[in-house]
Amino acid sequence: MLTHKPQINDSDNFSKLNLFFNPSSIAVVGASKHINKAGNVIFSNFAENKRRGIFKGEIYPINPNDESILGHRCYPSLTKVPGNIDAIVIVVPGRFVPDVLQDAGSKGVNVAIVISAGFGEIGNNELENKAKNMATKFGIRILGPNCLGVFDSYTGVDTLFLPETKVLKTGDVMVATPRPMQGNIAMVSQSGAFGAASLDYLTGRQIGISKFVSFGNKVDVNEAEIINYLNYDDKTRAILLYIESITHGRQFMDIAKEVTKSKPIVVLKTGRTKAGARAAESHTGSISGASAIYDAAFSQIGVMKSDNMSEFFNIGKGLAFQPPAKGKNIAIITDAGGPGVMASDACELRGINVKLFSDETINKFEKLKNKGILPNFVQNKNPVDLTGSATSEMFEESTKIVLADNEINGVIIIGLHHVPAIQEDFVDRIGSVAAGTTKPIVACDIGETEMAFYVRSRFEKFGIPAYPAPEDTVQAMSALVSYGEYLQNSNCFDDYLVSFMKSSVNKFDMKKMV
Repeated sequence: MLTHKPQINDSDNFSKLNLFFNPSSIAVVGASKHINKAGNVIFSNFAENKRRGIFKGEIYPINPNDESILGHRCYPSLTKVPGNIDAIVIVVPGRFVPDVLQDAGSKGVNVAIVISAGFGEIGNNELENKAKNMATKFGIRILGPNCLGVFDSYTGVDTLFLPETKVLKTGDVMVATPRPMQGNIAMVSQSGAFGAASLDYLTGRQIGISKFVSFGNKVDVNEAEIINYLNYDDKTRAILLYIESITHGRQFMDIAKEVTKSKPIVVLKTGRTKAGARAAESHTGSISGASAIYDAAFSQIGVMKSDNMSEFFNIGKGLAFQPPAKGKNIAIITDAGGPGVMASDACELRGINVKLFSDETINKFEKLKNKGILPNFVQNKNPVDLTGSATSEMFEESTKIVLADNEINGVIIIGLHHVPAIQEDFVDRIGSVAAGTTKPIVACDIGETEMAFYVRSRFEKFGIPAYPAPEDTVQAMSALVSYGEYLQNSNCFDDYLVSFMKSSVNKFDMKKMV
């Protein structure tokens, strides 16, 4: 769903882009009865989502060799379908794609997702140009070829040819390529394989997404058009972009500069070395440019750059969950000295200030000691080290104090569940305090046990992103600081903050914010 009509010159083109995500009818050319075929997986995705009431449109399997697939009447070609067709998914050998596009043009199809490979990525530019020219002739927009296409968690569009489960030789069924739950992060990837692995990763981390787009060789629709579309999508709060190359640099710069004023973009740019660039060219047929040029361009337009996959998702989650920071002064509250030191080091190395608290704030902590709420040996000059004696009440009261400090712009909570007196309600208490602030809060609980997963997931129920390592937590906070600085320099921090808080997963107190 779009929040409002986009201010662009070609509204018809924009409407066509919307059909990739929300068509009223779609045909799968190459649909199959055979379970191991890509055409079977894709059509099964639509059939199942329609059965569940998620996908609302009409679905048509296209295959001249079958009369029906999964209970749906099968048609020998697009031209034989009686109704209108908004979109098609093409999953046939590459040499047949131009002919399919010709049929699509005759049928009045608007958009085509070309899953088929065998084009520019293997040097077959002649076939790629033939398909492109055919689509252009009929005004059909193409996503692909050589891509996974689209997954929309809200509309039920799912063109991924990778099955959600796999059957082992033992007969056991295991989850293989899960679809993430609904969320506010859009994932855009030039690489289909990395995109699929990302969906697996995001599902395992219980991070929801709004949309996933794999554009492959991007013979037509490119990353700039997609992020422009996502800027008007009310389900998307942050955009993650994996790219190996940018084909239309100026277009991307102009669009991204506007998008980043209302939605953060996090990019993972690969092909930065000679070996990586060579691999990218053989992978999607893309030509990677100099890394320094990309870095400088991203910095100018407010795009958050990540250096690796872990940082890519850490930053994305932080920006989607929390508002930006209005300064570089961060408070750290911990129940473990070592991780507190690790977080302090990581902050300083990234240019974040972990400065001593003001006398007023220190005096507030001393009063808690006098009341017996905090032990006398608690360190309260920043970081606040509650030690192994920490309780849920200590975390709650400490969080209140640092958030009330006007010199503090954000808070890092390191709440290790191993401490004896800590109960799971410490998360709820912090979450309750967080509901009244516009300062970003990020959390950490180290561990891979059931309790660690529980604590982190519970934090995220309150809209507080939680991570398994202090360094991961600081990566997220650093991005929130950098993005806040960019928004302030662009004179749109306050507008962004109001918009973010209105749509936030956390139930912030809007009266306090205003």
